[in-house]
Amino acid sequence: MEAVIEGNCYVSGRLERCCVGIENGKIAKIAKILEGDKEYNFGSKLILPGAIDAHVHFRDPGMTQKEDFGTGSLAALYGGVTCVFDMPNTRPPTTTIAAMRDKKKIALAKSMVDFGLFAGVRPGMDVVGLAKEAIGFKLYMASTTGELLVPSLESIKGEISAIAGTGKILAVHAEDESMRRKEIEKDLEDHLRNRSNECERSAIRKVKEAANGCKLHICHVSAKSSIPFIEKVPNLTSEVTPQHVLLDVSSRLGKLAKVNPPLRKREDRHALFQALKEGTFDIIASDHAPHTIDEKHEDFDYAPTGMPGVETMAPMMLQHVKDKHLDLAGFVRMLCERPGEIYGIRKGKIAVGYDADLAVVDMSAGIIVRADNLHSKCGWTAFEGVPAIFPHAVFLRGQLMIENGGQVGERAGRDVVV
Repeated sequence: MEAVIEGNCYVSGRLERCCVGIENGKIAKIAKILEGDKEYNFGSKLILPGAIDAHVHFRDPGMTQKEDFGTGSLAALYGGVTCVFDMPNTRPPTTTIAAMRDKKKIALAKSMVDFGLFAGVRPGMDVVGLAKEAIGFKLYMASTTGELLVPSLESIKGEISAIAGTGKILAVHAEDESMRRKEIEKDLEDHLRNRSNECERSAIRKVKEAANGCKLHICHVSAKSSIPFIEKVPNLTSEVTPQHVLLDVSSRLGKLAKVNPPLRKREDRHALFQALKEGTFDIIASDHAPHTIDEKHEDFDYAPTGMPGVETMAPMMLQHVKDKHLDLAGFVRMLCERPGEIYGIRKGKIAVGYDADLAVVDMSAGIIVRADNLHSKCGWTAFEGVPAIFPHAVFLRGQLMIENGGQVGERAGRDVVV
């Protein structure tokens, strides 16, 4: 074996003391005893699959003062995320094959982790051509960062049908633009009032009807009343973010906590966390959407929406595992296994034939989140002071990338689609 990693491994739904043998970046064998050219023994530490963050905005190209593929992917790596799916609302938006290939070149030159790129849905787009290059398609049903709002579902009827034919995921930002109020906002309560719970619920209802032939994925579900619309629906998967289960409109973070969809009431947050524990959601994703601190300090109405989160997502969720608010099986399922299954990539499991993406975790080594210790270019976090468990070591396709909280591996990110 080229490399052997030994420890308390999460295999087939349980922790097992064993060795993971690696050849050509893939898991070749799992056994009690293995020998390799390189051997890593992590004692009683947990060895988990690397997390897959299926929803990030690395702002590259066009908005690299906020983030770029280099800084965003490094933040991901430090947080135990070994694969990311980047959204299309960059400048230019990723809606043409040329824009897709240009963005791919940027990612290949900079990314520390493996990646897939979403194509944005627009009338008249080359769905079949883009499907060969994209991890999936992203539909924006309401105004948010970028210029990808679709005027109506009727205007992309042909595109939706074509996406269904490709078998690719149609991921949806589900807020009904026709119901969005546009009144001046002075605080988080105003932002919530403008983008009500019904705004989200209506969008989910409409897109389920308009795209019932597609593999639908509802991004960042945020409202209690949306949960019945996503439960046990054929060909529909869903996602929730840490911010929507850990923060609510009563937060004192002000503009830093201005996100789309908005933080909602405490009852929504509690319902989402309960649904999360019960396995209602397929995926936990960060919706990492950084802006500079200067941009966030604009007057509330002008401050952009979004917060960073790719580096803190898995560590904060591991803390909830330690505190017994979430079980380890649920953590691995929603952050590792299900994203890989839904998007059809051989990642997210410690199993023969899968990429050797691994995060080594010491559950007794918790720390407090501090922006000064994070790696996103934006330089701030909404989770300052929150306890978290960051990985001791991270492997990407068998290559040691992080060890003892420091970077040791060189850039090695690849496109998971091609």
